Amino acid sequence: MPPSDPAHPPNAPPGLIAPSSGHSPFARIALPTAFPASSLLRGQGAHGDHTSSPYVTDQPRSALNERFGGAEYVPPHLRQQHHHASSSSSSSATGARARAGTGGSEQGQAQGGEPRGQTLEEMYSAPENTLEIEVRDPRTQEFGRKMYTDYEIICRTNIPAFRVRYSSVRRRYSDFEAFRDILERESQRVNIPPLPGKVFSGRFTDEVIEQRREGLERFLQIVAGHPLLQTGSKVLCAFLQDPSWNAANY
Repeated sequence: MPPSDPAHPPNAPPGLIAPSSGHSPFARIALPTAFPASSLLRGQGAHGDHTSSPYVTDQPRSALNERFGGAEYVPPHLRQQHHHASSSSSSSATGARARAGTGGSEQGQAQGGEPRGQTLEEMYSAPENTLEIEVRDPRTQEFGRKMYTDYEIICRTNIPAFRVRYSSVRRRYSDFEAFRDILERESQRVNIPPLPGKVFSGRFTDEVIEQRREGLERFLQIVAGHPLLQTGSKVLCAFLQDPSWNAANY
């Protein structure tokens, strides 16, 4: 009979670790004879304790990688070839998405889906239609025993309906009254705004003159900016730009 192994007594049940001949601090514990792979994947060990070990499984490595968010398993001798193939396919997909995005943006611009950027010439060139009307520099004139105040009218524009781009004329309040009457006669489809009211006392004070200047400027800005008056009125451009304008000619 062969000598018995003190570490494995013959009468010891299978799966048990016998204590050593020395003074071991470890107690005798029972080890399971097998680890079912299916129970490990479900999260339970042989004795019902919960485990989460992904290292013991009966599934292929590729399936385990997919389960834990990894890529498909590729053997070591094929990894370099697989890497080149993946790079080529991803580059092709990226190029296709870029071409699709470029074509979509160009098509959107062509259809008005996205605004087109301005060029330097468009940014710094004058606007297509500009019109600035300014009434300034009131002057009180003496004519014998009578006095009146006239005003300078400045017109800056690039609208083709006007004869010149810049003009400066002087008009008195009675000229504005005649001009408004002519506008009402020739432009019946347009509501002509009123002029600032007449003042019978203190009309030559600075406060009254300034209030009248502001009212006359608002009046001219409204009528000069009306598109129907710009194209249909014969008196508008002459009143704003002709120094020799005379109401009797209209």
